[in-house]
Amino acid sequence: MSLTLDTYRLLGRSGLRVSPLALGAATFGTDWGWGAEQDEARKLFDSYVERGGNFIDTADTYTDGTSERMLGEFTRDNRESLVLATKYSTLRRPGDPNSGGPHRKNMFRSVETSLRRLNTDYLDLLYLHVWDFTTPVEEILRGMDDLVRQGKVLHVAMSNVPAWQVSRMQAIADLRGWSPLVALQIEYSLIQRTGERDLIPMAREMGLGVMPYSPLGGGVLTGKYSRDDLTATTVGSDGGPPRKGHNLTLGNLSEHNLAIADVVKEVATELGRTPGQVGLAWTLQNPGVTAPIIGARTITQLEDNLGALEVDFTASQLARLDEASAIGLGIPHNLLTSDFARIQTRGDMKLEARR
Repeated sequence: MSLTLDTYRLLGRSGLRVSPLALGAATFGTDWGWGAEQDEARKLFDSYVERGGNFIDTADTYTDGTSERMLGEFTRDNRESLVLATKYSTLRRPGDPNSGGPHRKNMFRSVETSLRRLNTDYLDLLYLHVWDFTTPVEEILRGMDDLVRQGKVLHVAMSNVPAWQVSRMQAIADLRGWSPLVALQIEYSLIQRTGERDLIPMAREMGLGVMPYSPLGGGVLTGKYSRDDLTATTVGSDGGPPRKGHNLTLGNLSEHNLAIADVVKEVATELGRTPGQVGLAWTLQNPGVTAPIIGARTITQLEDNLGALEVDFTASQLARLDEASAIGLGIPHNLLTSDFARIQTRGDMKLEARR
């Protein structure tokens, strides 16, 4: 069924309404050597909002703070109608170990910095950006709850954190009456489906809305890369786009993933759509997904991304996409879905009946 940006969805276990596609602002600013200049970023923002979009995603270190500063200017006249999400924990000042990490000191200073840049007195959603396997979860949760009680943050969430740790934190928050987690941001796409093993099922069970980032696999699913690009070994070494080598380093650009992209192109041709629209629309088929994050750098890219809301798959097309990108779920999932497990379960049921 076709959607629009104002087909709002509830965010996890909250009552907050958000658009089915979030506008990622990591492309706002050219500080990292790529991205959109201010005028182009403003066009992206205005186009998204004019169509009913209300969910904006950024982070305190995106484009070295330029992303938040731009959004602070862009949202000056319509802040109340928008859901602004930002993140903390990545290093803000090289050489200062306490300017990074999920701990309380960095959390509070990062939030204060984000509030100033965004020209607002509250954040709708605050993510812990990257887990460090060091900070006690009680310190994180209590700090987040204090920010909520102070009115500086309305809802809290996690990004790039193991499933077992997120579920543990949600249980602790519930037991202690602290602010619950309402969202989980993870990498998820046709070429990165490992989140289906534990992260997405956990999020559904614990009441977190899933926000996939890189839903197009770094551009691989748009069809922009070919087998010839597999020879690039470092960023920009072949004279091509700087992100090409980055995708190779991350493992996005591989023979296996290009084969998945081929199937995406086939389905796109059948539907009269672009590969990017098909790749994005596929993520929306997962009932655990609330809003994939789109990271356009130009109006043309944004228009193409928004077209994903209108894609309708046939059952056969979805099956082909699923088959081409299928992953093994691993232990214990493989065992629990095996014939052996079904036999054991039936045997246990007969035993109980005899008792």
